Amino acid sequence: RRRLLTGARAAMESQDGIQRLLAAEQEAQAIVNAARQEKTARLRQAKEEADAEVAAYRAQREVVYQEKLSKQSGDKSAIGAQLAQDAESQVKTIREQCKANEGEVTAMLKAKVTEV
Repeated sequence: RRRLLTGARAAMESQDGIQRLLAAEQEAQAIVNAARQEKTARLRQAKEEADAEVAAYRAQREVVYQEKLSKQSGDKSAIGAQLAQDAESQVKTIREQCKANEGEVTAMLKAKVTEV
């Protein structure tokens, strides 16, 4: 009879051990799940922060680009105006030189034509 109790006691202790192992396994699984969720949350937060940094950098570079673009456009129109002014000045100079030499050229042409 004593052996029977010992066998029953051993079975109970074995059952108790199994229950403790199952409880420990469930606790470990809960810890692993919590760690995974924390890791996922950290990765999501890091991605959001990186996206915000990229957006801020992109906005900053866009501002610089727009400033350069407007400066170059302004420079182009100023250069165009300067070129037009220079061309007009050169045309005016050529016309003045033509008027100044008109008499001499006419006389030279008359002399060459009548020389034949």
